[in-house]
Amino acid sequence: MKKIFDEVRSLDKRAIEEFHFTEDILMENASLSLKNYITKKFKKNSSILIVCGSGNNGADGLALARHLFGKFEVFIYLLKNPKTQIGKIQEKRAKSLGVNFVDEIFQADIIVDCLFGTGLNKELDEDSVFLINSLNSFNSFKIACDIPSGINNLGQLTKTAFKADITITMGALKTALLSDIAKDFVGKIKVATLGLENEFFQTNTNKYLLEKSDLDLPLRDIQNTHKGTFGHLNVICGDKIGASIIASQAAFSFGAGLVTIVSQNEKNIPFHIMQTKSVSKNCTAIALGMGLGEFESLKLEEILKLNIPKVLDADIFYNPLIVKYLDENVVLTPHPKEFISLLKLTNIADISIKDLQENRFLYVEKFCKIYPKVTLLLKGANVIISQNNNMYINKFGSQKLSKGGSGDILTGLISSLLAQGYKPLEATICGSLAHTLAAKKYKKNNYSLTPKDLIKEIKKL
Repeated sequence: MKKIFDEVRSLDKRAIEEFHFTEDILMENASLSLKNYITKKFKKNSSILIVCGSGNNGADGLALARHLFGKFEVFIYLLKNPKTQIGKIQEKRAKSLGVNFVDEIFQADIIVDCLFGTGLNKELDEDSVFLINSLNSFNSFKIACDIPSGINNLGQLTKTAFKADITITMGALKTALLSDIAKDFVGKIKVATLGLENEFFQTNTNKYLLEKSDLDLPLRDIQNTHKGTFGHLNVICGDKIGASIIASQAAFSFGAGLVTIVSQNEKNIPFHIMQTKSVSKNCTAIALGMGLGEFESLKLEEILKLNIPKVLDADIFYNPLIVKYLDENVVLTPHPKEFISLLKLTNIADISIKDLQENRFLYVEKFCKIYPKVTLLLKGANVIISQNNNMYINKFGSQKLSKGGSGDILTGLISSLLAQGYKPLEATICGSLAHTLAAKKYKKNNYSLTPKDLIKEIKKL
């Protein structure tokens, strides 16, 4: 896992106060990190247009131009003259070397966005919008310094944003880079060190970026076993049998020793999946909500009352009964529309999907503050997983998963791990990583993924 911070100004301040750095030293290291990336990736004498604003992000760009001058064809475009003292110094240094300052932007081999950075706290004016859209229209390799201009410190879009191939962010990962909205603008994300290794520059945090190495697969390390050793998952079937079958097959493929569909009417299901009318006596986890539809309240409450780990999904988030059973044995896996229903049922907020998507981290924090024992997974381009005060972000999600049945597979994976004895948070993290990483391995067109394809890829992890 990598640490994520809502802001890094406090980290900069700490480097200055505790390690006797200066603003100039931090800026020099920031610009050197950009320079090192460019010199390793691009041929000598490539043309580079560095577009600078009037603040410290622009000053980073001016320092970068100095470092690149002589090896590349470097051009600086100033949206506005530097207003900070260090920015004015960096401009003098660049001009004294003879770096080219231009009055118009053009299509260079590389464009570096140093306009606004994380300090953007207002709507863009018309000139800035026109400039950013013009830069986006060029067929150049695009680098954002710290954060794409137009994305504010909450990860929200202010009219438009620079669309980067890579964002080189300074000192630490920022929460704003990992919003769903930002995902289409940041490109790859690389963290630049500012003269101190992460263990010294960064402090404690409650937000973490998940990595591939955080996936703990349910591999079987002992020989003397039987099917009961690996748990018995019960999938509660409602109106739509397809959802239950998909979840069951995913769970079975992810290591659950036994999987049973609980249904009042006999269904035509795969031969390796069992079927019963009530929860099994040896049940070790329950999956509930997928394709639930209309379900008798008394029977639903009987299941919710059981002291067995559960994954709750889909239709259950519209049922007021859920509010009574938000305890430590529960994993919730809503998509945004379902989550705003849950927020309303719990009297936390009555908001639109747009409000949620612009403030995903905020509303996850609000929910988990009131229900700290619950493990919450909010689906999205970047999946948010939270329990109590801690938050984990899975950035491996992709448009391949925007298909019917994908959510049912996720429920199957998490509930399978619960059945096998994983703790709720561990099961949710590993189930989510397996889900997204398997989709990334799918090599055919990104519109063609089916549940069967995804389960096939999960088996190969």
